[in-house]
Amino acid sequence: MSKSSKSNSRVSRRAVLKGAAGAVGLAAGSGAITGFPYVRSADAKVLRYLGTAVNEGDEISKKCLADTGIKIEYITATTDDVTKRVITQPNSFDVLDTEYFSLKKLVPSGNIFALDAKKIKEFDNITPVFTKGQLPNGKKIGDQGTAPWKVLYLDGANSKTFSKTPTEFVTLIPTVYNADTLGIRPDLIKRPISSWTELLNPEFKGKASILNIPSIGIMDAAMVVEASGQHKYADKGNMTKAEIDLTMKIMTEAKKAGQFRAFWKDFNESVNLMASGETVIQSMWSPAVTKVRSMGIACTFQPLKEGYRSWASGFCVSKAVSGPKLDWAYEFVNWYLSGWAGAYLNRQGYYSAVLSTAKANMTADEWGYWMEGKAAVGDIKAPDGTILEKAGATRDGGSYDDRMGAVACWNAVMDENDYMVRKWNEFIAA
Repeated sequence: MSKSSKSNSRVSRRAVLKGAAGAVGLAAGSGAITGFPYVRSADAKVLRYLGTAVNEGDEISKKCLADTGIKIEYITATTDDVTKRVITQPNSFDVLDTEYFSLKKLVPSGNIFALDAKKIKEFDNITPVFTKGQLPNGKKIGDQGTAPWKVLYLDGANSKTFSKTPTEFVTLIPTVYNADTLGIRPDLIKRPISSWTELLNPEFKGKASILNIPSIGIMDAAMVVEASGQHKYADKGNMTKAEIDLTMKIMTEAKKAGQFRAFWKDFNESVNLMASGETVIQSMWSPAVTKVRSMGIACTFQPLKEGYRSWASGFCVSKAVSGPKLDWAYEFVNWYLSGWAGAYLNRQGYYSAVLSTAKANMTADEWGYWMEGKAAVGDIKAPDGTILEKAGATRDGGSYDDRMGAVACWNAVMDENDYMVRKWNEFIAA
């Protein structure tokens, strides 16, 4: 997360929870990480890490350097700018941290390198949410949109096509994921909220907000439209032009009626809207809700009967990486899945790809609160030691199985993506 308003505008994706992430410092303009000095040497193990700030943080890079000797140089950009950079400047980064839904744009470019699953120590322990589309207990979960298991494997090392069956060539080694819903101010709403339809309830006129990232915002809009009974989508993550038109017509009518207070693009905007009370119901991300609560303000990441919209991220490398640098990339990815980073991210409300190693790096009380839906025995603390929740609190939405088991759709890139973006921008400008 940025330390200045100038850099806030450059991070329009899920920014790391400010307190919990040790306040990631983004150098505006360069996007480089600042915050602590590194000693350069001729044989330094350096990896240029391109991503959106979701999995970044001074504490992660410090721990990685201490454990592996690998220096991470962060290059931080918005989701769309990360994609553009991969396609136009593959020599400008080494490790890529991106979302699975971006792969339909990235893989055809030939600019990312398929990693070998056999070289990933914990690959067989990665949650089946990624490999099979199910929970560890075997329950199948929603597959609308770009579900990770649809784009996890490639046909071969240099293939530009996805494999429908497992291979050893993996597009992205999973890191984190989550199940997103609406954030609400229960102290200001003062009644139960149980459906996505509430986002367009006239009761909240001028007090609602939706995120202005087209490929994600339209998924939230579709959850609202479907919940209201106005349309049933075959796949919310791959709408027809007619479905896009219908969805945007409903949202535009609500906008013209004054339903929305704002359309936010980054973490800080969403936090400020809720903390100030300017909005009482809006699209939100888990760590943003946690941030508002850490300010002593009531905020709930509200479970809804229609389920969650989910997202997932992972690592790959640039096609330009080879030799020792490729070895360092594998070493870094293996370190990332070994548990410390997973526990660090779990403490912000995310979920780690390898549950067993993260669990080994958390206390029983932390694991019970974040993953099992149990009431906290003691205070729950962020990675930097600040108190996030008092003893007795339970996580919104309950356990891992409850939350991930209720996923309805995944962030996606539609076949009609260009048309969708145009229609979304017309909605924002209406």
